[in-house]
Amino acid sequence: MRKAVLATVAVGASLLAAAFAIKPRPGPVGNRSVPQPAKPVNVPRYMGRWYEQFRYEASFQMGMDAVSADYSLNEDGSVRVVNRGRKGGVEGKLKEATAKGKVVDKGVNTKLEVSFFRPFHGDYWVLDHGDDYEWSIVGEPSGRYLWVLTREEKPSAEVLAALESRVRSLGYDWSLVRVTRH
Repeated sequence: MRKAVLATVAVGASLLAAAFAIKPRPGPVGNRSVPQPAKPVNVPRYMGRWYEQFRYEASFQMGMDAVSADYSLNEDGSVRVVNRGRKGGVEGKLKEATAKGKVVDKGVNTKLEVSFFRPFHGDYWVLDHGDDYEWSIVGEPSGRYLWVLTREEKPSAEVLAALESRVRSLGYDWSLVRVTRH
């Protein structure tokens, strides 16, 4: 009996250690005063394909280019997220990760909890978006993560400049931004 308990504890400790090993390591804080989201999100309009233009580099996305995200609604009202990117450049090896998200601020729909590795989840705040959902700026309360997304894979220089300006106006440190190549 004692050996069975010890074996169970050892297996449990190993699983716990493995879970912490896969937990993303946060980068530096790039915004010490993350603002609340600017406007409500119409969830069905937010669904579809988005292309990442800028981000704060994170351990789970290190060296990724040609990054896109596909959002769709599940029957239970949760959001299915499929992220794709190429490791080592636009021609690099394709990587894909699937997650499940749920809206945590019903009514305005700007804050989600997204889980790639259950039971762990991360905050996903739609800080601002275009009126026609042509762009989106996503962050979370710690100020360590930032993603700037567009519907177009390669938007114009004017659109990118306007998004940079908006990111700066939200208080983000532009020196930490990594431009995503497509």
